[in-house]
Amino acid sequence: MLKLEARPQPSQLWSYASPLLALVCTVVMGVILFAALGKDPVRGLSIFFWEPIKSGYALGELVVKATPLLLIALGLAVCFRSNVWNIGAEGQYILGAIAASGVALMADKTTGGWIVVPIVLAGVLGGMAWAGLTALLRDRFNANEILVSLMLSYIAVQVLLYLVFGPWKDPHGYNFPQSQTFELATRIPRLFTGSRMSIGVLFALVGAAGMWVFLFRTRAGFSLQVGGLAPAASRYAGFSSRRALWTALLVSGGLAGLAGALEVAGPIGQLTPYVPAGYGFAAIIVAFVGRLHPVGMVFSAVLMSMFYIGGELAQSRLGLPKSLTGVFQGLLLFALLACDTLVNYRLKFARTGGKQ
Repeated sequence: MLKLEARPQPSQLWSYASPLLALVCTVVMGVILFAALGKDPVRGLSIFFWEPIKSGYALGELVVKATPLLLIALGLAVCFRSNVWNIGAEGQYILGAIAASGVALMADKTTGGWIVVPIVLAGVLGGMAWAGLTALLRDRFNANEILVSLMLSYIAVQVLLYLVFGPWKDPHGYNFPQSQTFELATRIPRLFTGSRMSIGVLFALVGAAGMWVFLFRTRAGFSLQVGGLAPAASRYAGFSSRRALWTALLVSGGLAGLAGALEVAGPIGQLTPYVPAGYGFAAIIVAFVGRLHPVGMVFSAVLMSMFYIGGELAQSRLGLPKSLTGVFQGLLLFALLACDTLVNYRLKFARTGGKQ
C-alpha cells in the first residue's frame, strides 16, 4: 500500500516553484476538460490565457478584476501568517461596498470630487467593523473565527439584499433591485480615458509594497508572524496574542472593505445584488498561490483575474457555463495542495500485515 512519509529536508526550490507546477497541472487538466466537453482545447486555453491580454482594453479589464482580488488577498495573508483564519472576507467586502454606497447616495449634482475620500474611508471602516465582530467574538467568547467570519458573510448578503430591495431601491429603476446610479462626482478617478481601470490599482500596488514593509521590516509584523508560527515562543517573547488577533482581522477587514468601496464607486457605479462576485473566497486561493507574499500575490491575482475573464468569455463564445471559472479555481487549488504535499512528503510503498 502507499503511504506518505515526511521528507527529511523539503526542497526550498520546489517550495517556491510548486505554484508554477500547479499552474501547469491546471492547464493539463483544462485540456482534458475541454476535450471531454467536445470543445477545441487550444481554443479554450486561448480564451483563458490569451484573450485577457491581447489588447490594451483587455489588459485594463484584467487589472480591474485583479485589483479587488489583490487587496483582499493582502489582508488575508496578514491573517493567515498570524494563524487567524479569516474566511469571511466576502462579507467584509460586501459591508465595505454598502458603507461606501451609503456615503455616495448622499451626494447630489452640486457635490464636489472631495466626496471620494469619505466614500473610500467609509468602505474601509465598514469592512473593519464587520471583521471586528469576528475579533470580538473570538476574543471575548473564544468563538471559532472560521465559522463566525464565514457565517457573517451570509448575513452581509442578506443586509445587501434588504437594502437594494427596500429602502435604497431606485424608484426610477423600473423595479430592478438596485440603488440609483451614483453621481459622477462620487466615481473613483480613472487612470486612462476609454478604460475602466481606476486609481484603485495604485492603492493595490501601494498596499502590496506597504504590506511587504509591515510584514518583513517592522516589529509589529514580526510579532504577528511569530505568533502564527510558534504561539508559545510568541508569549515568551512578550508578544500579545490578543493584539495580534485584532490587528490581523482589522487590517484584513479594512482592505476587503476598501476593495468593496472601489468596486461600487468605480466600475459598477451603484449598489446591486451582484456586488458579491466571490472575490472574498477567490482571494483565499490568490493568497496561497502567492505564498502569502505580497509580490507573489500580485502575480496570482492577475492569474485569478484571467480565470474570471476566461469564464465569462467561455460562456459567450463556447457556450459553456460561467461556473467554469470556479472549476478552474478549484483545479488550481487542488493542484497546489497536491504539489505542496509532495514537496513535504514522499510516496512510499509499505508492506501490509498479510503475506506478500
